[in-house]
Amino acid sequence: MLRIRDLSKDFGGLRAISGVSIAVGEGEMVGIIGPNGAGKSTLFNLITGNLRPTAGRIEFMGSSIVGKKPHAIAGIGIGRTFQLNPLFAEFTVLENVQASFFLKPKSSLIATFFGLPSYRRNEAIVTRKAQEILELLGLDDVKDEPAKSLPQGHQKLLGIARALATQPRLLLLDEPLGGLSRTEIDSTMQVLQELRTRGMTILLVEHNMIVMDIVDRIHVLDFGCQIASGTMAELRRNPAVIEAYFGAG
Repeated sequence: MLRIRDLSKDFGGLRAISGVSIAVGEGEMVGIIGPNGAGKSTLFNLITGNLRPTAGRIEFMGSSIVGKKPHAIAGIGIGRTFQLNPLFAEFTVLENVQASFFLKPKSSLIATFFGLPSYRRNEAIVTRKAQEILELLGLDDVKDEPAKSLPQGHQKLLGIARALATQPRLLLLDEPLGGLSRTEIDSTMQVLQELRTRGMTILLVEHNMIVMDIVDRIHVLDFGCQIASGTMAELRRNPAVIEAYFGAG
């Protein structure tokens, strides 16, 4: 589904990503780990069009997406979350998810402006689908609460809900467990397991190693370079990975 080949990104004289190659097959859950400054978020920004690579290819469903705008990449089926969720703070939880459905509008401008029957039918469908996503993520009890009033764990889940509302074929999760309490981590892990069970294809960045036990394989970045790939069991014994995290010796 996603194929990254020899990807590099320079910022002036600094090479943030160097020769990274990653493949994600349909239905897989693939993890990316690495110390702070390893280039993980830069990689996500390259995939989603927020940055343009200096060299290399990014292909989605067999076609290059290099040079496409972020909204166009989201429109063809790549959804993402962010470390800091860009929520509509004053909107309710339900309204936040409803808004994300309109990346792919089903009603014309005229139908929307005059509130024609086609627009009202579409609104009903969007509301039903948004409520289904909130139920899946355990947010249905707070659907009428303003997003700004939610605790951190619920805001992270709302970010995932908004990404799912764009109807992605590939979901990119940027540190979904970051800053969460133990209880919030447990509930988010259940959500990730359920998404995996439903066949969602996921590429995720995470520092909390608990999530790495449910992925198919892991790619390790260090100073922008891909230093190892494999299962968690294999990486735990890899000297290069141990040195990247804990230092030599």
